[in-house]
Amino acid sequence: MEIERKYLVKALPENLECYEQKRISQGYLCTNPVIRIRRSNDEYFLTYKGKGLMAREEHEFPLSAEAFEHLLPKIDGILIDKIRYLIPLDETHTAELDVFQGTLAPLRLVEVEFASVEEAEHFVAPEWFGDDVTNSGEYHNSNLSKRG
Repeated sequence: MEIERKYLVKALPENLECYEQKRISQGYLCTNPVIRIRRSNDEYFLTYKGKGLMAREEHEFPLSAEAFEHLLPKIDGILIDKIRYLIPLDETHTAELDVFQGTLAPLRLVEVEFASVEEAEHFVAPEWFGDDVTNSGEYHNSNLSKRG
């Protein structure tokens, strides 16, 4: 089960280059249910996501680079390219800041994952987070992929 809150970004944190980052490319083979392929630096995954907004089922499976490249021409919509910065918030939470490239630039979203729905509901976002878009399916990457 994936439980996360998602926000637009009001202002980028300072010193982004100091944080761990990942170059991510992902595309969607299907959006209902969500079946995604992703390259994250040198790792490859196939992901299934169920329905839901803040909490939903998620299963991730490793892929080879060859399998990713084979599936790539089969995606619907655009290939999403983004840089993800991993910004520690406290001992247990990390902000995953996505700075979109290409067609979706200058969009910036930040997500935080939680162990429970209750924990997510009581989360107080840092000042640099913008509007909470958790309950808007518009900002699911599977829907963003249709913008192309």
